[in-house]
Amino acid sequence: MAIKMANNRLPLKNYLLERDLIFKFAFKILVVSGTCTVYFICGLYMGAPTVYLPQLRKEPNSTVITDEMASWISSGCSYGALPWVFIHSAAVSVFGRKYTSASTLVYITVISIAFYFCNTPKHLLIFQISLGAPYSAALTVSITILAEYASPKYRGIFLGLKVATLYWGIWVSNAIGTFFHWKYIPVFGFVCSLYNLTVFLWPESPLWLASKGRFEECKISHRWLKGTDKIAEIELENLISTYSKAESLGEETNGNKLALKFFKTLIKKSFYRPLLVSFLSIAMYNLSGKIICSIYAIEIIKKISDSESTAYVAMLILDGVTVFSMYFGCLLIKLLRRRTLLFWSSSIAITFLFVLSIYLYLVNISIFNENKIVSILLLVGFSISVSCGPVIMSVSLYGELVPMKHKREATVLISLFFIFLQSSLLKNAPFIFKYFKMHGMFLFFGVSMTTCWFLLYKYLPETKDKTLQEIEDYFKDVNKNSK
Repeated sequence: MAIKMANNRLPLKNYLLERDLIFKFAFKILVVSGTCTVYFICGLYMGAPTVYLPQLRKEPNSTVITDEMASWISSGCSYGALPWVFIHSAAVSVFGRKYTSASTLVYITVISIAFYFCNTPKHLLIFQISLGAPYSAALTVSITILAEYASPKYRGIFLGLKVATLYWGIWVSNAIGTFFHWKYIPVFGFVCSLYNLTVFLWPESPLWLASKGRFEECKISHRWLKGTDKIAEIELENLISTYSKAESLGEETNGNKLALKFFKTLIKKSFYRPLLVSFLSIAMYNLSGKIICSIYAIEIIKKISDSESTAYVAMLILDGVTVFSMYFGCLLIKLLRRRTLLFWSSSIAITFLFVLSIYLYLVNISIFNENKIVSILLLVGFSISVSCGPVIMSVSLYGELVPMKHKREATVLISLFFIFLQSSLLKNAPFIFKYFKMHGMFLFFGVSMTTCWFLLYKYLPETKDKTLQEIEDYFKDVNKNSK
């Protein structure tokens, strides 16, 4: 009789276990999708100038939009993010990941309404600058959330998805602006922003709870997000062990002590080594020229093909190819080692950049006539190769490389470097087109990307399926580790 009752309990136990796993998986999807929505809306609004500037220039009695104003509008989001990096980095440490995200997501809903009522170039410039707040949050808060909330097994995929989602937003924005009036872009963005309110259902980050000495809450949150299997429990034990010693030391509040502490942090090998590698990965992404090709897609393709209709069609094709290549790259992240995927895909992208430069130079000196199909195919080849690896990985790698104990300091420095480099490129892109021509631009990106490739090949460690603590330990004594 006892054996029969025990056997009856087994199906019930298995059912409850299966239901628990499904519920936790759905919870992870809720957090990841909410975080990715921030990237989608940022991409939606960052890509908007690509289509609304041509529309505004064609409207009767419209204000003249100079190239200077257009460059400020296109780069306004990046410049507007600079001060917010400090605010978000402090807020995410003081108030936690969840509530910092919540304030940002509510802010996005408000500016979506404001965007709809923009009518002049000045209004649009102000809006693009205000967009810097959520863009900064995407680079600081959201990457932190994805790195900390996801298990090592799926962390690479999730970090890759968020970049793909940014470009998905650019594609949707360009598609709306190609077939409809640009005012539909903020309407669609507002609807998407309502989903972000699910942030209030998220748990707090286990790492942040541990850093505040709230270890029981940390255990609950960690087990909700990553389960109770052996690997997850070992990660939880290491996390608590890392921060339990720091709890007894307390927080230094004296300004001089904090400055001294920051300086000491800067000269630690465990800090500056992953920081410099993160700089290189971010430089490779920005200096690949992919973000320039996306934001200035119509202008670039018009200069190459000398046809406006071709420019719009090619823009949508390239956007689609970019997005699907990124999702394919996310699959490859699961199958291949990080270094293998990054260096092979970037090698192919570099080859396409040099081929594009040589081809456009030969066209420029009239060796042969420009062929629209050849130009578009070369751009498609470049988009596929750069999207599969460098774009989705270069930015995401810093989410894995940043040391846990110095996350706030590293996040500030990396985000400032990223934003300053990207905003400078976006602001000066029209002048690069004018003075260096298209072949000179692609040559510059090819040389820059090659330099980053060699440096990363030497210094980038393998991070696939490793916990954040294991990656941090690697940089503490890099001479005793092998890639």
